[in-house]
Amino acid sequence: MDPPGSRLLPRDVWRIPKTREKGWYLALMAPNVKGPGYCWLDPSRLYCNQQGLQDCITDLLQPFWEDPIDLVAGIDAMGFILGAAIANTLQKGFLAIRKAGHLCVETYTQPYTDYSSRQKVMEVRTDAITPGLRVLLVDQWIETGGTMQAAIQLVEQRGGIVAGVAAICIEDSEGGRWIQAQYKCSHCVPNHLMPQFNQHQLESFSTLGMRHSLV
Repeated sequence: MDPPGSRLLPRDVWRIPKTREKGWYLALMAPNVKGPGYCWLDPSRLYCNQQGLQDCITDLLQPFWEDPIDLVAGIDAMGFILGAAIANTLQKGFLAIRKAGHLCVETYTQPYTDYSSRQKVMEVRTDAITPGLRVLLVDQWIETGGTMQAAIQLVEQRGGIVAGVAAICIEDSEGGRWIQAQYKCSHCVPNHLMPQFNQHQLESFSTLGMRHSLV
């Protein structure tokens, strides 16, 4: 029997390969079909696959299992999904680092430039980060690195320690390289697939054909 609501999604969303190599679930992601103004792909498509989401979380946590982590922080907004799932897996608390204007409590703020070159402000509640607190920062994607660098500043300016950075993909940008040089990082993309991710064109897109655009 198909999962509830499966008529709304291509069947390959639910497929689980017999041999699951690291990053197999990356092929579940769908390309942008709406044009400029949107991200070049939709990573959230892989979250529909229970095994894909579970394996993604396992891969992201692989370098951190033995590390002391006090708190997991997810970055607004898609980082909330992976961040909360990782916090639950580690049995740690979860902190939402928000875009400015969403929190009704006192906050610390940090301006930044996102992947689209827009100027924004990020904020975090004032009572969440204490000196010495070890925080694992999680986002869905790191493209230029500006958003993650702002989150790092919010943690470190409060005296917290960045225990690590985790994202599905950390692109080979100046900001992405800086983050990987400075902090312990984890992402899901095997080395042989990184050129495709850096070029924003995955071979797996062709296997979706036109089905994804009809959903």
